Amino acid sequence: MKIGIPKEIKDNENRVGMTPAGVSELVKHGHAVYVQHTAGCGSGFTDEMYSAAGAEILPAIEDVYAVADMIIKVKEPIAPEYPLVRRGQLVFTYFHFACSRALTEAMVAGGGVCLAYETVQPADGSLPLLTPMSEIAGRMATINGAYYLQKTKGGMGKLICGVPGVRPAKVVVLGGGVVGQASARVAAGMGADVVITDISLPKLHELSVSMPANVNTLYSSHANICAEIRDADIVVGAVLVPGDKAPCLITRDMLKTMQPGSVLVDVAIDQGGCFETSRPTTHSNPVYDVDGIVHYAVANIPGAVPNTSTMALTNATLKYAVALADKGWQQACRDDDALYKGLNIVEGDITYRAVADVFDMPYSPLRL
Repeated sequence: MKIGIPKEIKDNENRVGMTPAGVSELVKHGHAVYVQHTAGCGSGFTDEMYSAAGAEILPAIEDVYAVADMIIKVKEPIAPEYPLVRRGQLVFTYFHFACSRALTEAMVAGGGVCLAYETVQPADGSLPLLTPMSEIAGRMATINGAYYLQKTKGGMGKLICGVPGVRPAKVVVLGGGVVGQASARVAAGMGADVVITDISLPKLHELSVSMPANVNTLYSSHANICAEIRDADIVVGAVLVPGDKAPCLITRDMLKTMQPGSVLVDVAIDQGGCFETSRPTTHSNPVYDVDGIVHYAVANIPGAVPNTSTMALTNATLKYAVALADKGWQQACRDDDALYKGLNIVEGDITYRAVADVFDMPYSPLRL
């Protein structure tokens, strides 16, 4: 199979779809890999590294899309890439369709085969291709929240860990999944007082046993959230409904009850955000203020640490990429139900119900 790895063109997205080590593995399986010039430089991987791994370097993104049967990338295609995806071409990446009608309509019109990392799901319910980026995003959510809590960055001027004689910051984490756990652990390690919420009682029991002593668990109800955010210094939105739009947990009216200069970090922004006042931001312009509350809603948080992120992502995606290349997407998805669940749009049909429902578009169940 001919596999293309284009350079990401989203704002400050320095990750790349595959490391040279991953490319080498694909080449060993007999596949031809085409990498766009400088695609890996932002992550610390040079063209020479990819050439040494057996890839052919192509000068432009158009060349990569034109030659490839399968595109492996990191983030969803943005507007300049929409016309490059051709009918029947497999695109293996994060799509997060539920937060963008324009992207959904463009991929339906283009006729490509859209296999989304974020909905690849084995029988155990895990999300193996989302997990590595969720772990990074969760850790960075706390780090960035602490950074923007500084007065010089728009926050109230509180040190997350406090000092002897001065209380540390209070961090409220909404959601006890991979992102939430990573965020809570980093906050606890930095010395904050932490509250983590979830709607699953078994999950809360698990967290109460596994989390550090300065992390308290709380059932996620509207009343509890309202009470906890009143004196919160940082609130991390870490809720996820796989493939669907994130629920809104904090309304604009609720902001009025919060302390001026507190920080909201919406990691769920990839799926539409879990705060009513959230809108996607970028690494070049990451924050904005609503009613005195700092909002951080960067849609590609792990892109700030691309070397770590690219290696972690390749570790997770490589075995699936090899299966898709060796067998073709149809046979690979027949053989592996986890990959089958990753199919969101196939040659003009929306095959993932949650995406169709969000936009009230036709759903076409796929039978291979």
